[in-house]
Amino acid sequence: MQVYLVGGAVRDALLGRDVKERDYVVVGATPEQLINQGYQQVGKDFPVFLHPQSKEEYALARTERKQGQGYTGFICDFTPDITLEQDLIRRDLTVNAIAQAQDGSLVDPFSGQQDLESRVLRHVSDAFSEDPLRILRVARFAARYHYLGFTIAPETKALLIDMVKAKELNTLTAERVWLECEKSLSDGAFCEFLNVLDSIGGLHVISPELESKWCDELYHTLQARFAYANKLQVSDTALLFSQVTLALSSDEIKAIASNIRLPNEVRDLALFSQTHQTTLSAEKPSSEAVFACFNQLDLWRRPERYEQVLKVLEISQQQPVARYDSLVNAATQARAVNPQQFIAQGIKGAEIKTALEQARLEIIKGYFS
Repeated sequence: MQVYLVGGAVRDALLGRDVKERDYVVVGATPEQLINQGYQQVGKDFPVFLHPQSKEEYALARTERKQGQGYTGFICDFTPDITLEQDLIRRDLTVNAIAQAQDGSLVDPFSGQQDLESRVLRHVSDAFSEDPLRILRVARFAARYHYLGFTIAPETKALLIDMVKAKELNTLTAERVWLECEKSLSDGAFCEFLNVLDSIGGLHVISPELESKWCDELYHTLQARFAYANKLQVSDTALLFSQVTLALSSDEIKAIASNIRLPNEVRDLALFSQTHQTTLSAEKPSSEAVFACFNQLDLWRRPERYEQVLKVLEISQQQPVARYDSLVNAATQARAVNPQQFIAQGIKGAEIKTALEQARLEIIKGYFS
């Protein structure tokens, strides 16, 4: 039995990046052998095991044979006679098909190290086209390593375009598409991810409306926004995704939410930010418009929602909104108004709400005409 470190851990170590997780491939073993050594099996059809101490993933070397459509239609063979090279050839990119033996030596049958040095993302074999999920994975890798100068090999880009034209993206579930988006947002490279998808004709998998609006100007606008967010070390998925949707209408945002099943908090912040950006970014907003904004955001019970919208708009402008201090102070003082003070004055029933709203509006008028 031989154990090799594989995939992203080897790739990122060679690039000098921090290694966040390690995956291993085991050659010449059976499931029973690993179970007897204390490994915990986490899948019957997919031979992955957790190490008894480190809990890192160890997968038996395997081959895959396509059967059916989509990215799940594969039959695995993980008998002990599967070689390391047979396992590596089923991987997506040459830079992900490098293995490291326990003595530190590298096994690189597909010249992944050379492609790392040349900053090229190249598919390993024709089997690449059997898995439509790889379209999004390559876009994500190209985005993540864009700052290092990585590009997609011409033959790989041509293959991606052909896969998109063959409507392979249509076989992916909405949840899987969002997961790849979420990973790219976490990488801090979502703008590049979208641009790569547009370059291969695949941006419609996220939003046909966004695809129709995509242009160099929007791309550079989003580049500046994400650079500012990275500078502030903003990592909140909803805050980052809202940078993209500010250019869309509410109906278009709702269409994206339906199309790729956005989590509720991501969808809601995108909608709130789009709806209230004009009022909250104005040099001279009216007190009535600000009060309506506070009510619609339910500032009184959900102040964090208001704070998030202000942060979305700050990132979009690369500076706090024009009347930031006034907006914050007005919100703080208006929230501090207590209905008990009106009850103590003998005000009853529906008149309490009227008095409360009037008091809050008067405070806001002190800041905005």
